[in-house]
Amino acid sequence: MVEKKEIYFCSICGNVIEVLHGGSNSLVCCGKPMKFMLENSEGEYAEKHAEKHAPIIEKDEEGVKVKVGVVEHPMEENHYIEWIEISTDKGESKKFLYPGEKPEVVFPVKAKITQARMYCNVHGLWKNK
Repeated sequence: MVEKKEIYFCSICGNVIEVLHGGSNSLVCCGKPMKFMLENSEGEYAEKHAEKHAPIIEKDEEGVKVKVGVVEHPMEENHYIEWIEISTDKGESKKFLYPGEKPEVVFPVKAKITQARMYCNVHGLWKNK
């Protein structure tokens, strides 16, 4: 069973899929089941990489700023943050990023933030605690 908002990865071609509508079957790409991406936020792996990957939410006069990591995450061609997303009590908003950009986004929202997620092309899916 796949659920809305889950992220899946194809280890063969590199496709990354976000589920927009849940269903009863598994996701398949390149003839093989896709890998469900856990949101890293706890455990040994998360503790080891959180310094550069955990989303940090900061409120400011424009709305909400989400930056990635206490130590700024690299934004190189082969290792970068692909997107940052917030969930609020009113919906979601996502911004795609590219190598060379700063790994942070200001979302001009006043709604209550319930979660922030981001996706690193090397270290996968992360959410704030």
